[in-house]
Amino acid sequence: MQLPVNKFKQAINSGRTQYGLWAGIPDSTSAEICAGSGFDWLLLDGEHAPFDMRAIYTYLQAVAAYDIHPIVRAVKGDRNLIKQLLDYGAQTLLIPMVDTREQAEALVSAMRYPPEGVRGMGSSIARAARWNTIPDYVSTANTQTCLLIQAETTMALENLPEILQVEGVDGVFIGPSDLSASMGHVGNAGHPNVVAAIDEAITSIRQAGRAAGILALDPNQARHYIEVGASFVGVGVDTILLGNGARKLAETFKGKADEEKSGEVKDIISGY
Repeated sequence: MQLPVNKFKQAINSGRTQYGLWAGIPDSTSAEICAGSGFDWLLLDGEHAPFDMRAIYTYLQAVAAYDIHPIVRAVKGDRNLIKQLLDYGAQTLLIPMVDTREQAEALVSAMRYPPEGVRGMGSSIARAARWNTIPDYVSTANTQTCLLIQAETTMALENLPEILQVEGVDGVFIGPSDLSASMGHVGNAGHPNVVAAIDEAITSIRQAGRAAGILALDPNQARHYIEVGASFVGVGVDTILLGNGARKLAETFKGKADEEKSGEVKDIISGY
């Protein structure tokens, strides 16, 4: 058995735009439905959604049979947590709230086995190594791990030039919601000042030879950021898709039924 190639890492390194879906429903059936939808990547949101470690593990198992790359967003950049997620079989991690070069350097170290890093050994019980059936796992795993960090504060943008100098940071994801809050525009990620700051950040990231990412649910905004240079773009969220679809279907029938009832009442009144 061979170590799986990180196709997502290959794609962003070559500049190919990768479209993704955000996952907030920690359920294996939902996982398979989303995994078969045709997106390039699927992000398991361990920061804000109710994904515990067991749910992440089963979600990774559920999507393994599909041609989609799972990315796990950790709740924080903790060295021990990163070790667990990598052992579970996640090859690409997204780490939130990275504000400094020192944080980025520590994350790179946590992602890698010695001598390049400090990731602990445990391949005999790790799904990532297929329980030691990938003979050269510990000597090759570093080549297939992918570290994405989130820049989502004004401090992060100020320190972005230094952060981008850290070898081992494969991509930088701009968090529009938190960035807009940090800039004083809470709930308004489309504010012109926020968009301008994001544009500048994406340009800097690309000029540094790294991949830039973002979540943009408005299609026009997503296309704008792609034109600026974003190469991994989240364009949907499973919870929103489910909610919108359910509401639209209900309105299609309930709305029509309400109109019919209203018409019947008018007929009765006119008859008197």
